[in-house]
Amino acid sequence: MEHYDIVIIGGGPAGLAAAISAKKNGVDSILLLERDRELGGILNQCIHNGFGLHTFKEELTGPEYADRYIRQLEELSIAYQLNTMVISISKDKVVTAVNGKEGLLDIQAKAIILAMGCRERARGALSIPGYRPAGIFSAGTAQRLINIEGYLPGREVVILGSGDIGLIMARRMTLEGAKVKVVAEIMPYSGGLKRNIVQCLQDYNIPLRLSYTVIDIKGRQRLEGVTLAKVDEKRKPIPGTEEYYSCDTLLLSVGLIPENELSEEMGVALNPITAGPRVNERLETNIEGVFACGNVLHVHDLVDFVSEEAAAAGRHAALYVKKKVSHSGGQPISLKADRGIRYTVPEMVDIAGIEKALTVRFRVSDVYRDCYISVFFDGERVLHKKRQIVAPGEMESIILTKEQLLAYPKLKQIVVKLEEQ
Repeated sequence: MEHYDIVIIGGGPAGLAAAISAKKNGVDSILLLERDRELGGILNQCIHNGFGLHTFKEELTGPEYADRYIRQLEELSIAYQLNTMVISISKDKVVTAVNGKEGLLDIQAKAIILAMGCRERARGALSIPGYRPAGIFSAGTAQRLINIEGYLPGREVVILGSGDIGLIMARRMTLEGAKVKVVAEIMPYSGGLKRNIVQCLQDYNIPLRLSYTVIDIKGRQRLEGVTLAKVDEKRKPIPGTEEYYSCDTLLLSVGLIPENELSEEMGVALNPITAGPRVNERLETNIEGVFACGNVLHVHDLVDFVSEEAAAAGRHAALYVKKKVSHSGGQPISLKADRGIRYTVPEMVDIAGIEKALTVRFRVSDVYRDCYISVFFDGERVLHKKRQIVAPGEMESIILTKEQLLAYPKLKQIVVKLEEQ
């Protein structure tokens, strides 16, 4: 059995940033495991720009952003293995993996960082009636086919879902010569960033139909067309609102799901809202020495925030291995999402585990205008932040300082919620 201080599962942006941070915080014995043939994860197929504005203060493409981190990884001589699939992790931190060269591997770790990313929700989760013809792809699969494999999935396209990948693929398909007829979204608001709605749809005159969904698929061998219908407040199709679009391709951009099968099998407690692990202020799960970061923890909108969060996970894992983690010994403070807030990361806080400040990330449950993001310490409002507009497609955050928290020595609960004017 091999032994490492820190084993990182996943070589995408989260895994890379976590490994580099752990190394810079004094841990040399690190192994990163990646199931794909190269490092970088999803960034390798994201050839559009817009990455790195926060991290590097310049606009980069996905591969360029990944390359910055891969170069650092190699300069720091951090060990990694490609084409290696992790098949299980035990509670005592034994990682079992398999690859074509060495066969079955057992690796004992002192700390583990979960950075497996997320996957797209498939058609099977949508219950769309109709046949199962060729021509139906997830937006991410279509992106890989075009940007890495060099294939055009189709020429007449309908996109269901207005998440960022769907919006970006509307533009990408158009640039490759396809005709994107419509982007349909079942919710009354888009799930993507505002800039992507403008740059990917409005700039190309691609219509966005809110509160619409696909109710029928036509075609046996190859997709021939789809029927859209408007939905009511309960997301049920409204009779008489059907619209038929002839097309040979349907792209699905209907949400992302954290890859937490390994986490769940090893006993990591998951949040039912995010489908990611419940973590404390150190991004540590309920299993001591097991940390989580990036899209496996909760789905992010910007990769810069993934890198920032992963760097924190790497730092805390290094402190854990070096036995420099302090615990107050008292009951941890719970962090609760209330009115208008879907979840918070973290969900519990030990003041002793905070260095100077804690970033709390969250998403809102709807589009709200002229509102306040408020924070309450045991019912007392301590933060009241005015916002002109907040939307589910964009992650929000607040910063709580250690000094603020120490001023409330008997604090039991922190509540984050939206308040009207």
